[in-house]
Amino acid sequence: MTEMKQAAALIGDVIGSRGVADRAALHRRLREVVELANNDLAPLVPLRIQSGDEYQGVYATVGAALHAALRLRLALLPDADLRHGIGWGGVTVLEQEPRVEDGPGWWAARAAIEEVEADAARARTHAARTRYVLATDTEGPAEAAVNAALLCRDQLVDAGDERALRLLRGLLDGRSQTDLAADEGISPSAVSQRTRRSGLAVVVAADALLQEV
Repeated sequence: MTEMKQAAALIGDVIGSRGVADRAALHRRLREVVELANNDLAPLVPLRIQSGDEYQGVYATVGAALHAALRLRLALLPDADLRHGIGWGGVTVLEQEPRVEDGPGWWAARAAIEEVEADAARARTHAARTRYVLATDTEGPAEAAVNAALLCRDQLVDAGDERALRLLRGLLDGRSQTDLAADEGISPSAVSQRTRRSGLAVVVAADALLQEV
């Protein structure tokens, strides 16, 4: 067993995957999204698909895990949607082959994904897709503040149509509004108006702040 360390454990899964007609195609797409996230976002422990449509990984900070959750979700939308539970606390490796991890960080992440599933079943928080839990007796970012931001972020993403999602992905990639306008066949001013009206700029600004957590 390796030494316990403080980290952000992330658990994600595909919502409603059992009802998808072509589950093999969905799994291939999920694998592609996970591989891209591993290449681009540098987790401490790479994301790996465990069984079915669940995947897990470890990040150095809560902010890094929150950013990864957003990018993973946007990469799969609108074809399928994801939910994520993120836990901050001690994590350790019990066995390397096959890899088995344990610790309060993982218990917190499991609690978080169960809580966000419950949140999504309530009318007032139906758009919830991401939840953060701080492990018991652990110092870390406050749950209430982080989860308040996540509820707002998820609501704005949920309200976006396909164009809004494309624009949001582009903005998070650092692309200019002029380039995005050319891709969409609209004017830069139309992109600017859509960015403000749909709250896309707020999501980008919030993502930058949350990455500091």
